[in-house]
Amino acid sequence: MDRSGSRILIPTCPAGRLPTTPEHFIDRRRLLGTTLAMGAAALMNPLAALSQEDGPGFDPKGPMPTPDQILGPFYPVRKPADGGTDLTRLAGRAGAARGPVIHVMGRVLSVRGEPAPGVRLEIWQANAAGKYTHPHDRNKAPIDPNFDGYANVVTDSEGRFRFRTVKPGAYPVVPGYSRPPHIHFDVTGRHNRLITQMYFPGEPLNDRDPLLQQSWAKDSLIAKVLAPTKDDEPDSQLVVWDIVLIQG
Repeated sequence: MDRSGSRILIPTCPAGRLPTTPEHFIDRRRLLGTTLAMGAAALMNPLAALSQEDGPGFDPKGPMPTPDQILGPFYPVRKPADGGTDLTRLAGRAGAARGPVIHVMGRVLSVRGEPAPGVRLEIWQANAAGKYTHPHDRNKAPIDPNFDGYANVVTDSEGRFRFRTVKPGAYPVVPGYSRPPHIHFDVTGRHNRLITQMYFPGEPLNDRDPLLQQSWAKDSLIAKVLAPTKDDEPDSQLVVWDIVLIQG
């Protein structure tokens, strides 16, 4: 805290982006000394600063925080009123969304491995053809009238979340470059906010996607895909992905 009483943020992700930045109290002289001492190492390892100081919730043997990703240009302009956990069905529509059904589930944890209850996850994605329900999406793929690609989920007492959707399709960005299938997450906890993306394993476009490949912990952004349980559709898949916040 400086003399004016304001708090200083120490970035814990590349380029000082805010989503996983904890509020850390430190005077300006100490901040400058710490920054110079750590140098480029702090950019390579987002917990380097916290390993040097007893940062909030830091455990060097615990899980690494989930990397942030860009918000992207297709954040919903108009958010659906229901925003429920089943994206394959829209209120007042008889039809179902087109595409392979997936059940996305996981937990939100702190770097201590503790569950983070009451965390809000705002979720948006393209449809199975790679088209967003967004006025600025110029992709020529068809809009699915039974899919708006948006959900608003809150973790339970054990930090768990789950929603039902369809696997998003890849979509072209510029000639020669298409984004792999992914789902956007805006995660708001009690202490941290994280904007990130979840990817699918085995996608050829993953290896050519700069947003994924330039992440300092790209493997943690790729979910696991499992066979469905007896309670799920036999042709569906379980997509399991945990999110780790610094404090929760």
